[in-house]
Amino acid sequence: MGTLLFNLFAAFTLITALGVVVNKNAVNAAMCLLLSLVGVAGLFIALDAYLLAFLLLLVYAGAIVALFLFIVMLLDTKGDDRPRVAGLPLVARVLAVGLVALGVVSFIARSELKSPDPMTVPAVGASLKLYAYQLFTTYLLPVQVLGFLLLIAMLGVIVLSKRFEGMEDIK
Repeated sequence: MGTLLFNLFAAFTLITALGVVVNKNAVNAAMCLLLSLVGVAGLFIALDAYLLAFLLLLVYAGAIVALFLFIVMLLDTKGDDRPRVAGLPLVARVLAVGLVALGVVSFIARSELKSPDPMTVPAVGASLKLYAYQLFTTYLLPVQVLGFLLLIAMLGVIVLSKRFEGMEDIK
């Protein structure tokens, strides 16, 4: 049952992630991103990482996707046609497909990954108290820097989306 559940969540995540890439409408792509994050949370639950699943849904699905949707709606972007550039996108696509194919072939050639014995692996994130201790001691600086970068990004979006009087004449 666990393998079936894991495979279903993995397929769901791949399909919705493909929807993020393929959609031309930014709102539909954001909704597919939300579903993809829910699928990843389901994968975490299938792997018995309940805290990571909750944090993923809380931070990414709850905050980042909602912020992205508000920005898209605030800027009122239209799905204009992209300018056509011949040559380079075709080379990039072929290179990307080739690299993915090479990765899949090398993964299959080396066979399956060996899983470690669960009795010998320490449960690093099993306790919320230990997780919080590491977060506020060892990883305090990266968390502070990330919060500061998110604050700068939010202020940048507010400045870019603000309509100033008299700006229509400049165009």
